[in-house]
Amino acid sequence: MEAHESHLVAEPPATPYYDLEERTFQFAKSVRLFVKTLPKTVATTEDSRQVIRSSGSVGANYLEANDALGDKDRVMRLRISRKEAKESTYWLRLILETNHLNNPDEASRLIQEGNELRKILSTIITNVVDKQKRAT
Repeated sequence: MEAHESHLVAEPPATPYYDLEERTFQFAKSVRLFVKTLPKTVATTEDSRQVIRSSGSVGANYLEANDALGDKDRVMRLRISRKEAKESTYWLRLILETNHLNNPDEASRLIQEGNELRKILSTIITNVVDKQKRAT
């Protein structure tokens, strides 16, 4: 990789982000930078489009959940965000397993991050639903 291309690989943070809005943003950003390193084929072009869309939707729907009109709306947005995290890991895994990548560790890191985001979102959903049940 040439010096001017080094900015295309996102460095993982030394410590994980605890602000989920920032963490989902960094996930989408890292996916976009990773996609720029992929070989240019018909399959990677389509897979890249899919993973870019789904990874961005994780954070976008989480932001929407934070501005939800109520708990029902919040849960729906959180579930969409969780679904998009799951879809992102699917596309990343497909890219990892069907290409000879120069940076397979980055693909694995992104898959792990997508799985962690999915688990965090599941916990949040459970907490909101439990809160709803207690309130009724």
